[in-house]
This record gives sequence, C-alpha cells and structure tokens, in this order.
Amino acid sequence: MDRLEFIKRLGTLVAGASLIGIDAKAMGIGGEEPIPDIAAADKINTQIKPLDAKLDKPVTVLVIGAGSRGSTYARYAEKFPGSMKVVGVSDLMPNRRTRMAKKHNIPKERQFGHYNEALAQPKMADAVVIATPDDRHFEPCMKALALGYDVLLEKPVAPTEKECRAILKQAHKYNRIVAVCHVLRYAPYFVALKDVIDSGAIGDLVSIQHMEPIEHKHMAHSYVRGNWPLADKTTPIILAKSCHDLDIIRWMINKPCEVIAAEGSLHLFRPENAPAGAPERCTDGCPHEPECPYSAIHIYEKKMRHLHVFDLPRKDPALIREKLKTTNYGRCVFRCENDQCDHYVAIMRFQDGITASFTMDAFTPWGGRRTRIMGTKGFIEGDMKSFTFYDFRSGHKSVWNQKVAEIAEYKGSGHGGGDHALVRDFLRAVSAQDEKLLSSTIDVSIESHVMGFMAEKSRKSMKKVKI
Repeated sequence: MDRLEFIKRLGTLVAGASLIGIDAKAMGIGGEEPIPDIAAADKINTQIKPLDAKLDKPVTVLVIGAGSRGSTYARYAEKFPGSMKVVGVSDLMPNRRTRMAKKHNIPKERQFGHYNEALAQPKMADAVVIATPDDRHFEPCMKALALGYDVLLEKPVAPTEKECRAILKQAHKYNRIVAVCHVLRYAPYFVALKDVIDSGAIGDLVSIQHMEPIEHKHMAHSYVRGNWPLADKTTPIILAKSCHDLDIIRWMINKPCEVIAAEGSLHLFRPENAPAGAPERCTDGCPHEPECPYSAIHIYEKKMRHLHVFDLPRKDPALIREKLKTTNYGRCVFRCENDQCDHYVAIMRFQDGITASFTMDAFTPWGGRRTRIMGTKGFIEGDMKSFTFYDFRSGHKSVWNQKVAEIAEYKGSGHGGGDHALVRDFLRAVSAQDEKLLSSTIDVSIESHVMGFMAEKSRKSMKKVKI
C-alpha cells in the first residue's frame, strides 16, 4: 500500500468514522509493512466532521447562566443560525444577561434574572442550556425536565450522588434528552484516539494511564480563590475538574468500573504555609508578591488572565485592581478558607480486568491532558495536541496531529473543538428526538459521576470501594 492510500484510509479514522470491520492488516497495522509518520499529512484537514448540524429548522434554546460556559454554547447560534436560535436568557448578573440578549435579539419579556422566573413561564423553547454554578444545576434541571424541555447540562451534573440519580430518574420519567457537557468526547483528538482503540489496532486494551495537569495558576484561580474552593459547598475537585477525565477513561474502555481506590490532599494552599509577613491580600503591599507564582497582581492585572469573572466593561488595570481589593481573587492563596485537593491519584479496575490510573496535579506549568494506552499489539501516547501509535509487530509508528487535522470552523471552539461539536450533536438529537445521536446518554454520564463519588469515598475512608 502506498503512502497516499494509507493517508486516505487513516483520514477516515481521524474523521471519527468507525474502523470496526476495516482490515487492520490491509492498513499496514500488524503486518510487515512499515507505518509511515503522517504528521505532515495536510489532506486530513477536510476529513473532520463539519460543525454545522444542518437542520431543516433551528432548535430554539433558553440559556440559563450566561457566563463563560453558557456564552460559549450560545455562540453556536451566531455561527450556525440555521441550526440553533437563542430565544431566552436567565442570569443574575445584568451585564451578562444584557450582553447575550443583544447578541441574539432576545426581547425584554424573555430576559430573566433568577432561573425560577424563566421556568415559571410556559415552555418557550425546544431545549434549555443550564450553565449555572455547580450547586445550582439540580433545581433548574428538574424543573426544566418536568416542563418538557430537553437539557444541555453543564458538568458536573450535581454536587451529590443522590441528586445525580434523581436527575437520571427525572429524565426517564419525562422521556427527555439530557446531554451532559462532557465535551472532550467530541474533540477531534479524542474522537480519533477512540477510533484507533475501537479499530483493534492496539489489540486488546489492557491498561490506561491518564493525567490531568491543572496548571498552577488555574488551580489558584478556580479552586483556591474562585468558584470551587470548598468541596462540600460546591463539588469535590475530582468531579468539579476531573469528571471529564473519568468520563474519557470510561468511554475509551467501554466497560463498567468495578473497583476504585484514591488518595489525595491539600498540600500547599494552607494558612501555615503562608510566608512570613504575607498580608491578607496581594494588593496590601505583600513583600513576597514580586516572586510569588500565585500573585493575583501578576495573574489578573499584568497578564490579564481569567478576567471574565469580573464582568468588566473593558480591560483596564485600574478596574482590575479595584476588583482585587474587594473580591476573593485578590486574596493571598494561603488565606482563602479552601479545602480542595491540589493533588489526587485514583486507580480503577474495570470489567474483564482492565486497569486505569488517573492523576490530577496542580503543580504544572501547563494544562492539557496526557494519556498512555497499553494494548496487546500496540501502544498510544498523546497530549491532546497529537498522539503517536506504536505498532509492536513492525516497530514503526504513526502520528495524529491536531494542527494537521484542524479545519477553520473548529478554531475558537474550546476544549480542542469539543464545545461546539457537542452542541451540534445535541441539536441533532433534539431535532430527531433520538438520544442515540449523542456520544453519551445521561445513563453513562451518571455512571462516570458515580466513579467520582466513590473515589472521594475511598480517599476519605482509605479503603478500596466497589462500584
């Protein structure tokens, strides 16, 4: 088989088409023929599934929570107005609510503050996007399902296992579609990775090593100063941050998890670790601020990262400084009353003896998942930008590269293109009233959430937990 033919066939793999039934030997996998490196295979660009749902008429949507995540999903309607139309918005912050209303020409009578106001109205759309804070998912989701809405629900589903199971029961009771925003499943990188596994190229899947590096500044922003500092009042970090990862592991293995064991703790961000003389806020003349890697002045005012949390009219250092003086985001990271783990390790055994290990670490200079997959005939290693497949028989390798595979419309869609690909499939499922058009049903999403709750049970009890 020549290189052109190989690229053509592998392009089908990258596109997300199932390779079950394709002769692996004919592809050079497992045979004597070397597998070429395809990192520069530009022709793969056109093989990715387009983002436009291409529906006969747009699905109408009410957005509850017009912050970062709600706005991300709503932007799909700006790109593809023939497939989605935002007809209502609910948010407690007037600036967010007004901004979304202007972008989507939402009339005043369909602009709401609290979600109870929106859900007290007669059903006004086909579906609801729920992108409120984690501890405010349960009530609007239960009400929306009872009103007959299909739901695109931001992860995690809910802060407790009991509430997660109640949402599952409610979805079944009213026969509604609920898509949990496990967006990594829809990113071209993970779609291609899953297809290599399903093709049989690595033989039998035996074990997975998966790591989520949070990135030290992101940890300080979100899980020390920010919205998720306390596990009991929001969600344990294994779910608040890493339910994506538990879902990806479950998806790749495609078998139920039977046993889980976990360890983890809060190592650094504690009052006793504050350097001598450190004040309550970075803006109070801290003598350590110039060298501190977690300086709020450095992260927000100088680097201007994560500014969406301030809801500012413009990027102005003076306005940012005022926010640092009055909000949690300006506090010393050692004085924030937080308790989320800054490092976490879990080991899992799945059906048929397949094992997986997961690590979540705050102390890295970058984000982006790292994954190693071990099979009986091959090995895969990737970093969310590219992955390399090693064939044991031939000793050769092939590479999938995100830069090669991208097409223009995926740029700007977060999580490696997964955000808007999820919306596309959700809209198709709602339009056809067929949850099978989703990569994950609510049942499977709840299953991977239960893995997280059982991991926390194991961590706290220091015992293995059966699922």
